[in-house]
Amino acid sequence: MTLTTQTERGDDVNTLLRLIGRRLIALPIMIIGVTILVFFLMSLSPIDQAYSVLGENASEAQVQQYRVEHGLNDPVVVQYGRFMAGLVHGDLGTYGANNAPVSSRIASALPVTLQLTFAGLIIAVVIAVVLGVISALHRDKWPDQIIRIFSIACIATPSFWLAVLLILLFSSNLGILPASGRLIPFDHNPAAWLARMALPSFALGVPLAGQLTRVIRTSMVEELDKDYVRTALGAGIPKRVVIARNVLRNALITPVTVLGMRIGYLIGGAVVIEVIFNLPGMGMAIVSGIQSNYVMLVQGVVLVVAVTFIIINIIVDMLYILIDPRIRSV
Repeated sequence: MTLTTQTERGDDVNTLLRLIGRRLIALPIMIIGVTILVFFLMSLSPIDQAYSVLGENASEAQVQQYRVEHGLNDPVVVQYGRFMAGLVHGDLGTYGANNAPVSSRIASALPVTLQLTFAGLIIAVVIAVVLGVISALHRDKWPDQIIRIFSIACIATPSFWLAVLLILLFSSNLGILPASGRLIPFDHNPAAWLARMALPSFALGVPLAGQLTRVIRTSMVEELDKDYVRTALGAGIPKRVVIARNVLRNALITPVTVLGMRIGYLIGGAVVIEVIFNLPGMGMAIVSGIQSNYVMLVQGVVLVVAVTFIIINIIVDMLYILIDPRIRSV
């Protein structure tokens, strides 16, 4: 028994290492692909970056000097090679008239996006688990029918449209929650942080909650129909114990898989929600960079979002084995 257990643990470790190894191999390839796509798309913009920084009243001499200093007259391939050389040394470039570091802007914007993403994720998971379990336990009864209608409505509701409705209802009409304003750090004032993040995180999490509710309900129904559940109940084990210790654990495998694939969409949705609620996150950084034609800023933000998405998916892959040790192959 001991040898078998040690072998199983070794298989788990090997599986995790293979998963991480494949993601790490794909990481630089994806980074290069993202940088190429963003860099060359931004190079097609009709907006002159020199005039964007210096202003429309800048003289031709000033514009030419700026272009020479920043290498804007070089071929696009040369500019891209210069960016990649800086990226290897951790330099994402500068933007604006003051040559502000892109890394500084990202350092202040990324935590806001991550806070919004994980707040929306928590709301989605809590709603989905509660409603999914209730729906499965009352299969084909009126609670199941009501939850089914609710989940379908959530799936069909775009986050940005729901965000506008929430602003109109809770901010404009009722005045209960703020729709804009400065984001106060959680450790400084938790109540103010929750009030500021409530509407955007709810708008972000509700559509995902509808999808997860259907998945959890289906997984729970499949588990409840298996023989081990009937055997455990026949042995006198309380139903709530069987559901909490066995059924729910086994039923979470598929939802975690779906959640891992949807986290990327959640980050993308957070970028849009930030713009609607005027949150100083990655979304606002991208918008300001596109409007001002700050290539380095847009490229740096998109690059960091892509890397964040890959890292989160690596963490989700690890959760597969933690939830179900029977998963051995990759």
